[in-house]
Amino acid sequence: MSNHAIERLEKIMDELREQCPWDRKQTIHTLRQLTIEECHELADVITDENWKGIQEELGDILLHIIFYTKIGSEQKLFSFEDVINGICDKLVFRHPHIYGDVVVKDEEEVKRNWENLKLKEGKTSVMSGVPRSLPPMVQAMRIQEKAKQVGFEWENKEQVWEKVKEELEARIEAAIEAGINPEQIIIDPGLGFSKLPEHNWELLRNIDRIALLGYPILIGASRKRFLGELTGSTNPDDREAASIAVTAMVAKQNVWGVRTHSVKPHRDAIATVNSFLKSKVEA
Repeated sequence: MSNHAIERLEKIMDELREQCPWDRKQTIHTLRQLTIEECHELADVITDENWKGIQEELGDILLHIIFYTKIGSEQKLFSFEDVINGICDKLVFRHPHIYGDVVVKDEEEVKRNWENLKLKEGKTSVMSGVPRSLPPMVQAMRIQEKAKQVGFEWENKEQVWEKVKEELEARIEAAIEAGINPEQIIIDPGLGFSKLPEHNWELLRNIDRIALLGYPILIGASRKRFLGELTGSTNPDDREAASIAVTAMVAKQNVWGVRTHSVKPHRDAIATVNSFLKSKVEA
């Protein structure tokens, strides 16, 4: 790539920011929606395999990159050179099988290493790379893909319990090694996180097996999407009845607590179940 071409584009951007009322007025926030539209336009021409269109749309996106870096440099935050060096450093760090002595078997192992290296960079979760602004269906697909890359994909329901057990045991061990009193540990099987509806029901059916780990259990099913798929409710508020039903079910299995959006109806459900169980014992 010619440095002259980049320098020409940067010079034009400098002139536009100084002389054009529209370009001078733009901020990162006013450009955001325009950038999203440009990305969708690129996606369309890629789908159509329109190479001339791809070239044109890539130019538009490059303009946005230059625009953002120009604003960043005006605020003395970063330059175009910083952006380029940043992505170069990232690529070298995340490809230790090319630039280091790591050996990988296949592309799946490359992707797993990539996600683990992101955590070393300071990411708090493998899911942190999934943009919040994605459309819900696309976001769900990306979450599933991310989960698959770190081992959360199963051929049968039994494997769900085994993986959750493995993760819980690992986190319990890490907590104790960090100095946390075991008596203060409460475990949550993570309903809904990268799981299909049948996976969540399998975990709920196996609360007694989770209890064998020896720690109080917290269940967070309130208004989760898998309840919406059961009832046909797209609005989370319409999943409250199903949430209360789950609370009533797990109350019979002596879980330590439930996480809920509305305390009173769930508390009433638990009290009802406890009263029923007590009456059976007395009878």
